[in-house]
Amino acid sequence: MGLLNVFHHQRKPSSSAKIAKERLQIVIAHERQHGRGLDYLPLLKKDLLEVVQRYVKVSDDAITMRIEKSEGMEILELNITLPERSESKSSE
Repeated sequence: MGLLNVFHHQRKPSSSAKIAKERLQIVIAHERQHGRGLDYLPLLKKDLLEVVQRYVKVSDDAITMRIEKSEGMEILELNITLPERSESKSSE
């Protein structure tokens, strides 16, 4: 067991939703720093759909995004419609 494995073993594993949220926050903060608008949203939507489709069978219109501006900040709302019974891709 390596030294890094000891530290990772003690840490509680993060959920994939939490990791995705953190990554999305980093991407948005980076884009704002460089003065880009929301022109990256179609690509972001496409990437997120591809990630979800790796694990669950969903249609191409399963993801909806909405931007709200409130109290000096922008909020990105993301909704993913999952099928009634989600079957993982590995079970095919």
